[in-house]
Amino acid sequence: VIGYMHRGYEKLAEVRTYAQITALVNRIDWVSGFANEVPFIVGVERLMGVEVPERAQWIRLILSELARISSHLVFMSSYPLELGATTPLMHSLREREYILELIEEVTGGRFHPNFNRVGGVKPAYGGGSTTKKQSMDLPAGFFQRTAEAMDRMDNICDDIDNLVTGNELFKMRTVGIGVIPRDKALEYGVSGPNLRASGVAYDLRKADPYLTYDQVDFDIAVASEGDCFDRYTVRLDEIRQSSRIIRQAID
Repeated sequence: VIGYMHRGYEKLAEVRTYAQITALVNRIDWVSGFANEVPFIVGVERLMGVEVPERAQWIRLILSELARISSHLVFMSSYPLELGATTPLMHSLREREYILELIEEVTGGRFHPNFNRVGGVKPAYGGGSTTKKQSMDLPAGFFQRTAEAMDRMDNICDDIDNLVTGNELFKMRTVGIGVIPRDKALEYGVSGPNLRASGVAYDLRKADPYLTYDQVDFDIAVASEGDCFDRYTVRLDEIRQSSRIIRQAID
């Protein structure tokens, strides 16, 4: 509750409920907005003891991994560019469009989907009092288009691998640079791919499975040196693992 003074009278600003602030959560991260909604929604559901339909959980998982790929492709395009390589940018951003189109056709948004709801996914948008009570589902042909997009993701990973990973200039500017040792990564609270690049094989999807991650098979992408090069390779491996997860979710 936020209090403020106005004309000598104390008033209280409107307080939003958990269900009313989902639109704010995905704006914390502009490159993987959907994935940013999930921890908030799951947290609320756990606190409330809400049982979510399995189909909604699978939809969330697919879109979360699409968001992860989208985020990592931004890294794969901008990181080599900062080191003087322009070609990976064109490859990565071109393929990222296919991912954003998939997210948009399900949620209606590319960057701020606001698709999750406490207990499931968004009601049908643009409808009246009746359709608003109906749950959204995946559009026709979504599985086929997603499978095709995953083929493209596997190919772009191979392309980036060939263009960047073995490049001598890239390695000169990343190997042994910006090292975060394992103990320091833990001490500083480093998380995600940066933590795994420092040799800590910790992934919340396995450590505390949410959605339906306990029903899919994937490997934790991990490295050992904790340098700029490893932080790149971990993200490249994670795109491949996300593609693997999505294929299983489709099945």
